[in-house]
Amino acid sequence: MTTMLAEAPVEEGLRPLDGYRIGVTAARKVEEQVALLERRGAVVETAPVLSIEPYAIDEEALRQATLEVLGGPVDIFVATTGIGLRSWFTAAESWGLQDLLLSALGDAEILARGPKSVGALRSHGLRELWSPESETFEDVLAHLRGRDLTGRRIVVQEHGQSLNNVAHALRRQGADVHVVTIYRIEGAGDPEPVFRMVDHVADRKLDAVTFTSAPAVGAFMEMAGVVGRREEVLAAFQADVVATCVGPVTAAAFEMWGVPTVQPERNRLAAMVKLLETELPSRREGTALEVAGHTLLLHGDVILVDGIDVRLSPAPLAVLHALVVNPGHVVSRRDLLACLPTGQASSEHAVEMAVARLRAAIGTRLVQTVVKRGYRLVVDA
Repeated sequence: MTTMLAEAPVEEGLRPLDGYRIGVTAARKVEEQVALLERRGAVVETAPVLSIEPYAIDEEALRQATLEVLGGPVDIFVATTGIGLRSWFTAAESWGLQDLLLSALGDAEILARGPKSVGALRSHGLRELWSPESETFEDVLAHLRGRDLTGRRIVVQEHGQSLNNVAHALRRQGADVHVVTIYRIEGAGDPEPVFRMVDHVADRKLDAVTFTSAPAVGAFMEMAGVVGRREEVLAAFQADVVATCVGPVTAAAFEMWGVPTVQPERNRLAAMVKLLETELPSRREGTALEVAGHTLLLHGDVILVDGIDVRLSPAPLAVLHALVVNPGHVVSRRDLLACLPTGQASSEHAVEMAVARLRAAIGTRLVQTVVKRGYRLVVDA
């Protein structure tokens, strides 16, 4: 049974998401998310991109991995997901190994990726020594990078996707690394709803799509590639369709695609929905700036310069969006490179070409080159 979040009533006739169409890709808590959105007036399309029970556990393999962990002292334990830890501890209890496992991990230096893994640890009497504010696995690795790990025995809890490369990197630092695979994330059993949502995004029939896990982002982009619409999906996310993520880990999965995202300050479902109440109406109104004596109006991929419609291809449009987000401030070539559509971001030369096309379309004086730093919009004081 789904537990609904308590929230203040939304007055009839004053619903903030009336007229907006929002896609939901979650498999877990989907009813809760849909209810939150529909109560605010949104029309919701659902397409779970992962299995309803995505966390498939190979119990025999996990038992063998657990015995290997117990085969020696653990110096460092890296915890990555709450659901994974709880599943591991429950399985260990069924084998009569839970007390031994908790004792072995309790003697280790414990690093936890985020609050959910922290909660799972503490509920079993374990205490983390350090956890990054960013909640990203990359920052956990950065915490270990540069340390002398020679002879240190490290146990890493896998988070649903292979961490073999991570293990190799830690071994290069001298560590003895054991990766524990608790579950593998599986795709949706019926791909048709996902294909339909890919089409809706590519055709810009949705105002926003919500994502609640990094694997869901990867699975969605993979499905877009399967039907040959990935470039159209990327262009839509960079312009008209808001990629909405529940937190920084999910948002980070979009970085490799150069897709801008929005996320709430708190990694919570209700906070993500609340964010859309202000984000979508503000985008519909468009962004107007006075730039180098001209009026620049940006709304999705519609650009008006002094009232004249300007059409941009995906690369210069992506650059313009990045500059508008930081009006008057320098945006580095590296950051602009990350914003370019996949296939066009091979080097910083691609940024220079995109800027040249942007200047040709909106005017050379609107975008300024800041030597050795990047580019900026010349916003009027």
